[in-house]
Amino acid sequence: MDNAIKAIADAASHNTQHFAELDDQTSQRLADIFKILGDPTRIKLLALLTSDEMRVSDIASALDMGQSAISHQLRVLRNARLVKFRKEGKEAWYSLDDDHVVKLMKQGLEHVIHG
Repeated sequence: MDNAIKAIADAASHNTQHFAELDDQTSQRLADIFKILGDPTRIKLLALLTSDEMRVSDIASALDMGQSAISHQLRVLRNARLVKFRKEGKEAWYSLDDDHVVKLMKQGLEHVIHG
């Protein structure tokens, strides 16, 4: 684990002294994640994927959006390693990349609800 990732992990476990030690590259990467999460459509999409993996057509239907728009959003989320996909025949099934994404969503929602 490199120092930057360790700093974030330690800070996340309430050892906040390491936040002051974030280098420019790590700060930028973290800011990029928050920018990506700053889009309501992406938040809704990630929320859908917290329950189960889904196909693009199912996500588009659930969000009442076109498949091309959903595919674009999924590409952004995939590039940020927030979602992953697996192929089954000609179809791609999307899911959250790992448990960290669920934790980010849960923490953000708790903060919003708390006021």
